[in-house]
Amino acid sequence: MNFDLSEEQEMFVTSVERFAAPIDVEWRRRLRLSPTGYDAKRWHTLAELGMIALAASEDAGGMGGSAVDLALVCEAIGKANAPDPLLEHGILPALLLERGQADDVLAKDALEGVLSGTTLATLAWTERGQRYSIKAKGMKAEQGADGFTLTGEKTMVMGALLADLFIVTADLDGETACLLVPKDAPGLDVRAYRLADGSIAGEIKLTRTPASARLMLDRAALDAIIADVRLYAAAEMVGLGQRLLDDTLAYVKEREQFGVAIGSFQALQHRLVDCYAREEQSRSMLYRAALTDRGDAEKWQRAAAGAKAYIGENVDAIAREAVQMHGGMGITDELAIGHALKRVLVLARLFGDVDTVLAEYALAA
Repeated sequence: MNFDLSEEQEMFVTSVERFAAPIDVEWRRRLRLSPTGYDAKRWHTLAELGMIALAASEDAGGMGGSAVDLALVCEAIGKANAPDPLLEHGILPALLLERGQADDVLAKDALEGVLSGTTLATLAWTERGQRYSIKAKGMKAEQGADGFTLTGEKTMVMGALLADLFIVTADLDGETACLLVPKDAPGLDVRAYRLADGSIAGEIKLTRTPASARLMLDRAALDAIIADVRLYAAAEMVGLGQRLLDDTLAYVKEREQFGVAIGSFQALQHRLVDCYAREEQSRSMLYRAALTDRGDAEKWQRAAAGAKAYIGENVDAIAREAVQMHGGMGITDELAIGHALKRVLVLARLFGDVDTVLAEYALAA
């Protein structure tokens, strides 16, 4: 089987590498310490490169990228240790808006804005006491003559201060519905806080807040989108794992103890070989899942869950070895591996931690 990248795929990866090349650790640290944890101008540039448009079909105004195309882009984002939230604010909203837009003009406009980078959207789905369940309970939706109103709270809403549009899951007559809420909607309050990777998330409280539109997504459609996002989160972790390994290899060749480079110590060599094997196996698992036939929804979702569980566990192990070999400074924001480790911690728990997705995989097997 030929695993060489196509000309277009090479172009996507090269575009991400060039876009992320100017980033150094200090610049990244300053960006994360900014009031919103990110730069909207940088987001517009990312959109102009077509990275967000890859997630939507050509009929919807996108570029019609395949699962492998998107996985390659996410892997390149991870390898560059880039701070860009492409997955949570680009790919995820694009998938939700395209698959749920039906004939709603407002939803179509929202999708156009997301693909062009003029609208930054986020999914508000987590609730207290719900762990990783997508089923909405605490957030209630009511339908009236003028449309839908929402009342309730959501937690861990990624990009809460950046978002122009919230895609909120809510209980509507016993079913989980997805509704669009602009950031300036009445009755919307945000309490922000930082995540482990320095990005800003938040809790949102809605008090009879009107929704601008409803996405026509049922539970099966939501599960399919979650499977996609799990795969792309795994792809970014594979890229982060490669960055962690590369930086650690360079460090042990330079750091000396007892007059020799610590990379000459056999014990460290064995541990690094183990990290290399974990990284290569993770990449193989990623593309095995990405090439799974999506015609069989259960098989595809099982493959995505298995890949995320396997890759999350192994890249986490690589990250911890990298920190151990660097010593105490490895966990700080002064080194790239500190940023990479913290991003892995966030991605490994997006739509389910290792234990959660592994349990789903076991039940589906």
